Amino acid sequence: MALVSATEMLQKAKAGHYAVGQFNINNLEWTKAILLTAQECNSPVILGVSEGAGKYMGGYDVIMGMVNGMIKDQNITVPVAVHLDHGSYDHEENIEKTKILVNAAHVNGVSIEAEVGSIGGEEDGVIGMGECADPAQCKQVADLGVDFLAAGIGNIHGKYPENWAGLSFETLDAIQAKTGDMPLVLHGGTGIPADMIKKAIALGVAKINVNTECQLAFQEATRKYIEEGKDLQGKGFDPRKLLAPGAEAIKATVKEKMELFGSVGKAFN
Repeated sequence: MALVSATEMLQKAKAGHYAVGQFNINNLEWTKAILLTAQECNSPVILGVSEGAGKYMGGYDVIMGMVNGMIKDQNITVPVAVHLDHGSYDHEENIEKTKILVNAAHVNGVSIEAEVGSIGGEEDGVIGMGECADPAQCKQVADLGVDFLAAGIGNIHGKYPENWAGLSFETLDAIQAKTGDMPLVLHGGTGIPADMIKKAIALGVAKINVNTECQLAFQEATRKYIEEGKDLQGKGFDPRKLLAPGAEAIKATVKEKMELFGSVGKAFN
């Protein structure tokens, strides 16, 4: 199946009370692991590409060639979308830039996500304090014609600290009340307890971004392979063997998340 727009995918998710996972890709192994898992789980999926990862992988022509080729040659039939990550601006600049991008995106049949409120932690050098978004500002941005909306509700990019206060469901509920049927997005999906994830989905979250958890799984599996000396056994140094445990760990993480988000079996429902 060719790439699809995420708009219909997320509208179905919100109406069906589940969420679609956006899993960031960093190279071929990441891409292949995520796509094969989505196919195995019969789940829609979104591949996220941050600005930094886009540069690392050699540019967007390289990335799209890899993704499209993988979908074709691995016989991926579930709906797949690609999301290019966005910047962070103050509210007024955010509105002005979003107006321009909404028009440019929709003319080309591309969906667009906007973000309101700073997501905590660091992403591509942008550091956010993790404050909760203003529901009134969320409505302002939603009314510009975006397809889905990410809002800060106490969530954080990367690992969550031990003293994290948790998600603000009061804020999320107020945002949904202002934005109606618009699918909402939860950034920083790594490490949020399962009960909070399920409650967020019940309150209108239809897309959940996961990156750090896959990176940690890959790192742990690769470290174990090296520490056990398997890279020194036979042709264990072959990158196809060296990277295989990490790729399998990514698949296990993605499957676990798809099950938690409720998207398993929802590819064509």
